[in-house]
Amino acid sequence: MDIVKAEFVMSNSSVEKCPAPDRHEYAFIGRSNVGKSSLINMLANNKKLAKTASRPGKTQLINHFVINNSWYMVDLPGYGYAEVPEKIRQQFMKMIRDYILKRENLVCLFVLIDSRHKPQKIDLEFMEWLGENGVPFAMVFTKADKLSTTRCGTCISDYQKAMADVWETMPPAFLTSAEKRTGREELLNYIDELNRTVKI
Repeated sequence: MDIVKAEFVMSNSSVEKCPAPDRHEYAFIGRSNVGKSSLINMLANNKKLAKTASRPGKTQLINHFVINNSWYMVDLPGYGYAEVPEKIRQQFMKMIRDYILKRENLVCLFVLIDSRHKPQKIDLEFMEWLGENGVPFAMVFTKADKLSTTRCGTCISDYQKAMADVWETMPPAFLTSAEKRTGREELLNYIDELNRTVKI
């Protein structure tokens, strides 16, 4: 898939205010500072599309981008950032849960995971919650340029082992690097396939 046009549409604090659910939609989520905005910019071939920051917690709204005038890419707030006040964190989680469970045109949720770390409880529990609620998702391992090829493969297999007791079938997994543009073609091809095969 070639991305020839990527534009910011709107930011919202609730699913009810999102654009009309009339086209395929793919959302990106993960722990704060996992590299969501950087990955979105890499996929869209536009370094300035989604706002990035070295400080975790930059994304605090549901941000919609329209790609090729035909489908949506969504940047969601991160989860698990301890320095955000509890009340704000609960508001974020309610906004995220409502979006995930109510957004009728959401085709796939991409759960971003930092490939440099061992399986994190918060990520495993979040994916288990997605499974319990029947939300289609794929795992996207980020920052692969920081590791050797062998270590990257070990990271994925470590997660799959940790999930083996809960999952009969493993969700798709992609290895990416926004810096090196690793995994761009594979992710876009996956989205292209879903655009062609999933009806909304």
